[in-house]
Amino acid sequence: MPNVKANGIQIEYDTFGSPSDPALLLIIGLGGQMILWDEGLCQKFANEGHYVIRFDNRDAGLSSKIEKAGVPDLMQAFQTAASGQKIEAP
Repeated sequence: MPNVKANGIQIEYDTFGSPSDPALLLIIGLGGQMILWDEGLCQKFANEGHYVIRFDNRDAGLSSKIEKAGVPDLMQAFQTAASGQKIEAP
């Protein structure tokens, strides 16, 4: 599986189609793995003329894990954001 490294983090990714076609970057969202984007759907987009790129978010799938930062309290973060306060995150 191809990967790219930046700022000490390795991000795993997968592509479909021709790099000469317009790029379509699929972002699954918080904590998601690239495999949540169905391979058949990715291939369909590629067949329609797109260069499809899907990737594992940091701390998900085959991408780098940053365990020393600890497990975030997502409910607390959502409550903090909902109250208009600044979220402090590692």
